[in-house]
This record gives sequence, C-alpha cells and structure tokens, in this order.
Amino acid sequence: MMVGRKVGIVGAGFVGATAAYTLTMLGTCHEVVLYDINPDVAKGKAIDIGQSTSYSPQGTIVTAAESAADLKDCDIVVITAGVPRRSEMTRADLLMINAKIMKDVVGNIVKYSPDAIILCVSNPLDVMTYVVHKMTGWDRNRIIGMAGALDGARMAYQIHKKVGYGSGQTRAMIIGDHGLNMIPCPEISAVGGVPLDQIISQKDMEDIIDRTKEGGAEIVKHLGTSAYYAPGRSIAVMVQAILDDSRLVMPSSVLLKGEYGYNDITVGVPVVLGANGIENIIELELNDEVKAKFKVSVDSIQENINILKDNNFFD
Repeated sequence: MMVGRKVGIVGAGFVGATAAYTLTMLGTCHEVVLYDINPDVAKGKAIDIGQSTSYSPQGTIVTAAESAADLKDCDIVVITAGVPRRSEMTRADLLMINAKIMKDVVGNIVKYSPDAIILCVSNPLDVMTYVVHKMTGWDRNRIIGMAGALDGARMAYQIHKKVGYGSGQTRAMIIGDHGLNMIPCPEISAVGGVPLDQIISQKDMEDIIDRTKEGGAEIVKHLGTSAYYAPGRSIAVMVQAILDDSRLVMPSSVLLKGEYGYNDITVGVPVVLGANGIENIIELELNDEVKAKFKVSVDSIQENINILKDNNFFD
C-alpha cells in the first residue's frame, strides 16, 4: 500500500464520485476521502466505491468525511463543489454563489490540509481557480485548474472519429479558457506522432475544433446533465501525475506572472505536472492570430473576475 498518499474530493456528485472511483480502480493512492454538503450522498458513494476495491490493484481505503476535519493531512484536494446556472440566475449571481462556496471550501482546506496541492474543477473553472489563489495566498505551483486535460481529451475523441485510427495515440493541445474561447492548437497536436496537418484537411480540422468547443453542451443535450466520466478520468490523470512525480505535460489553468505577457490571471497553458504540482510553465511561441485569440480568452476570464471585484468579494 502507498501509505501517505491521501486524496480529498470535495463534492461527491457525478464528477467527484467518478474521480474517486477511477483513482480507486487504478490504485493511485492509499486513501480517498469524499466530502459533500450532503453527508448521506458522500457516505453512500464511499460505501459503494469501497465495495468495488476487492477487484482493484491496491487496497484503497474509501471513506466519507463526517466533517471538514476529516480532510486532514491530504496530499491533494480536488474541488468539484458548486451549483449549475439556473434560468433565473444572472452570470453575476452564479459567480457570487460559486465563489462563496469556494471561499468556504478553501478555508477548510487551509485549516486541515495546509500542505496540500489543490486541483480546482468547479466552474467557471478559470475564475474559481483564481478565487482559490486569492483565498489561500499559496505559491502558485500548488493551485491548478483542471481544464486542458478534459478539453484535450474531447479534441482527441473528435480527431479519432474523423480519421478512424490512432485511438490512444492521439495527443491534442488546447490553451485559453475552459469555455467557448478555448484555443485548440492543431499545429502541435498529432496522431501517433504524425502532425495533424499531414492527415486532416483544414475543413475537417475546423469541424473538429467546433465540435470540441461544443463537447460539453452536446453531452448535456443528450443526458440532461453535464459530463462526468471524462472529467473524472481527467482528474485522475492529473492526480496520478502529481503523486507519481511523472512530470507530465498537461494544459492546465494556472496563475500567470509575466508568462505570455499577462499577470495576475488564471488561464490554460501547458505545464509540467509533478510532485510539487506545477513544476514548470511552458511558454509556446504564438503567432499573431493565436495571440489575438488568447487575448480574447484572457479578457473573458478577467471580465468575470471583475464582476467579483465589483461586488467586493475579495475585500
């Protein structure tokens, strides 16, 4: 057993529970703790996942937190908590509600797991990751937003659907915000190491990009709820990279301090994930067209951060 590898997951909904189940099936960590505003949901899912461990490669312990104190001494805490936007809500309403939830969650993490790395999954992703930074004051390497891992997986899925081969060999890079302003980068994406522009037409590439951007909405249309298998697996990939110190290159939402020409903004860029969280931020050379798209993406995130500032959230 990998004693000391403890992962807390705040929010035992579909995404949080799927992440917990995936980590358990992979044998990534010694202990997974589920914490939810509804204790019965966390307890029921912890029991169900725990009963699945007889068939997993490691004897992972899965428990439900009776209180936030049970998140004590986690190596990584994954935050999936938040509410979806309802029809009567304005964007400002949603931002304030989820930011307040985040403030409460982060306060507990700081108190009970002060040495943890935080992986933020709550939406709007880039803005909530920024909130975590402001609430903790921690070094930026310890706070990571899960965005590109999911968006890249969605792009890889669309590429495979188009070409019909290379499943598991497709690598897709996406930067920018976790939303409609995301920027797929086909010029540095490949199937089995073969550049996309060698096997996919420009027209097909544009279709892939459009479908990637609408990937989450397409699932909601069919299910009536948002995705959870792909997000759960994406969380597990990032958690495993940190715990194993594998130094995996993964686009993630991080706080920029001069990189790409921006300061004090959280946005998706390629990073190296390892034992310290963000080991390195990789600066791509962007052409003028991509720079302009990146600015649109950053501006959209900043606009939402400004809503919080205008409502005195950070005071």
